[in-house]
Amino acid sequence: MVSFDQILSRQSIFRDQAVLSPHFVPRVLPFRDLLISEIMTAVSPALKGKKPRNLILYGATGTGKTVSMKRVMEDFQAQKDGIPMFYLNCRVYNSRYRIFQKVLKEHVPEIEKSGFGLPFLYEKLLELANQGRQLVIVLDEIDMVKDLDDLVYTLTRANDELKGGGISIVGISNKISFKEKLDPRSLSSLYETELMFPPYSSEQLQKILSQRVKDGFQDNVVEQSAVNLAAAITAQESGDARYALKLLLKAGEMAEQGNRRKLTDDDVEAARRKVELDLAAETVSTLPENHQVVLYAIAKLSLSGSKYSRLEGMDGSFLFSGEIYDEYDALCKKLRKRPRSLRWYKEYLNDLEMLGLITTTPSSKGIRGHTTLIRLGHNPKDIEKLLKGKLALD
Repeated sequence: MVSFDQILSRQSIFRDQAVLSPHFVPRVLPFRDLLISEIMTAVSPALKGKKPRNLILYGATGTGKTVSMKRVMEDFQAQKDGIPMFYLNCRVYNSRYRIFQKVLKEHVPEIEKSGFGLPFLYEKLLELANQGRQLVIVLDEIDMVKDLDDLVYTLTRANDELKGGGISIVGISNKISFKEKLDPRSLSSLYETELMFPPYSSEQLQKILSQRVKDGFQDNVVEQSAVNLAAAITAQESGDARYALKLLLKAGEMAEQGNRRKLTDDDVEAARRKVELDLAAETVSTLPENHQVVLYAIAKLSLSGSKYSRLEGMDGSFLFSGEIYDEYDALCKKLRKRPRSLRWYKEYLNDLEMLGLITTTPSSKGIRGHTTLIRLGHNPKDIEKLLKGKLALD
C-alpha cells in the first residue's frame, strides 16, 4: 500500500503547477501590453477623483480579457487607498440584486442579513459613491446577467443622482452582440469605450507556453516539440490560451503518473481528448437549465440520428432546428417544466454556439424549406452522460 511519505518523497516534474492554471495572473502578459495600456488609460481618471468612461472588453474565450483586467486591477488598487474596484463573475452573480449585494458586502455590514429589498441596496450604493468615491465595477461575462438591461440602466443613471463620486462599469464578454439585448435608453446611457481582444496565433501561443513552462516545470522536462504541438493544436481549434495551458498541465500530469521524466508530443496527444472533455464539463455545468435541456436534446438526437437525414440526403451528423425544438419541448414536459418560446430557443442556440458546444449552418437549397442545421461539437455520449444526472433524466 502506498503511503503519503512515499507520495511526498517523489520528485515531481513540476516546479509550480499553479503557474499553469488559467487563473494565474503573471507579472508579464505577452502580446497584451497595448491592450493593458488602453485599459489603464480608460480607468485612470478614477485615480484623480474623476469618473472613467464605461469600458467593454470583447473577445473569444481564452484571449486574455479577464487576466489582463486582473493585472490592471492589481496595479490600480496598489496606487491609492479608498478607490475600490470590484470584480464579479456574472455566472455566479447573475442578477442586479446579487451584484449590488456583493459590491456592498464589504462596506455595509448589515447587508449580510437577508430581507433587504433592491431599493434599500440602491440607496446604500449611492451613499457609498457619495462619499466622494469613484466606484469601478468589473462585470466578467456581463452577458450572463438575467436582468442586464435593468442593471446597466440603474448603474449608469445612478450617476445623475450622485453629488460626490461616480459609478463606472467595465464589462467583459465573448459576445459582440450582447448589447442588442439592451433597451435604447440603457444603450445610450452606457456610452462606452470598446476594446477587442483577438485570438492568439500559433507563434504567440508558443511564447506564452514557453514562459509558463519555465516557471511551472523543472528544467529540461518539457520537449520544445511538445510546446509547439500544444500551441499548434490550440491555434487550429480556437486560439484559446486557457485551452493550451490546460493541455500542457494535463500532459504533465499524465507523464508524471506514468513515472516519465520527459513531457513529449505523445503526452500532449494523449491529453487532448481528456482536456476537451474537462472543458466541456466545466462549461456545461455552469449553463442555465434551459440551455442544458436544449443541449441534452441535441446529444440525444445525435445518438439516435436525424429522422430527416435519409429523406433529405444530408450529412447524418447534422440535425434540423425544428426537430431539436420538438425534443426540447418533450423533455421539458418530462421534467414538468414550461418550455420557452421559439424566440428564446434561438437565443439558447446562439449561446451554445458562442461557447463552442455546437455549430450551426443555414440549410442548403437542396433541402426542403429554410431551416438551420445543427451539429454537436463534442462526443454526444459524453454530453449525454454529463447532463443526464444534472437534469435527473432516466
